[in-house]
Amino acid sequence: MEWWKAAILGIVEGITEYLPVSSTGHLILAERALGLHGEAANAFAICIQAGAIVAVLQLYRGRVAQGFAGVFGKDPDGKALTRNLVVAFAPAAVLGLLFDDLIEELLFGLWPVVTAWAVGGLGILAWTRLGKPGTRPLEQLGWRAAFLIGLAQCVAMWPGTSRSLVTILAGMMVGLTLPAAVEFAFLLGLVTLGASTCYAGLKHADVLWAEVGPVALVVGFATAWLSAALAVKWMVGWLQKHGLELFAWWRLALAGIVAAALAAGVLQP
Repeated sequence: MEWWKAAILGIVEGITEYLPVSSTGHLILAERALGLHGEAANAFAICIQAGAIVAVLQLYRGRVAQGFAGVFGKDPDGKALTRNLVVAFAPAAVLGLLFDDLIEELLFGLWPVVTAWAVGGLGILAWTRLGKPGTRPLEQLGWRAAFLIGLAQCVAMWPGTSRSLVTILAGMMVGLTLPAAVEFAFLLGLVTLGASTCYAGLKHADVLWAEVGPVALVVGFATAWLSAALAVKWMVGWLQKHGLELFAWWRLALAGIVAAALAAGVLQP
């Protein structure tokens, strides 16, 4: 893979990974535009999530440290946070292992992505008009509510849905404030994305080395890291002041543009 293509994909990954617009959907679109496809391209798109993971680790290093302290019995709130993250991660871990190949075969195309973008955009608009954030801080999240957030996360296995979107909405639905829902969604992303990155890296190591190459992997990681660091800081500030509605209109506009391009034969599904 040429380094500049890796850089473009890294930037797309970093900007969109934690925004509620679906990084997978954007990466599939970018891959089609760059003429990339197949096992190596799909594995590369997953592995460069590591850059976005590092960016969020930097932003939430205090919470991560608290979680580790809780594991060793030094922080009760950290212990509860770690328990909740494990409980929330479990559904996606099980379903991901069972249906990973089937999802790639059936859903890694632009028409499924367009559908998910549109449905998610309409869902955000419905929530902004009918739903209300909860009142509980992250410390008051129970394991049952965490499990429900984890079940919601499984919906994002459909490319274009957005893992951050469904976990943020689910967090508010179970009673978390918007900042707390965003924080838990990001922390859950560290676990989920970390596991999927390791799994894809080990499963596709040979093809990544042969068809992508170490230079492209390093470039993709670095650009994803830097762009994610900027995007996450911007998103946290934006959501606190303006909410989710901007992302709904982005999803709907992009769904319409890509659907028109597919219908006209400009893009291949």
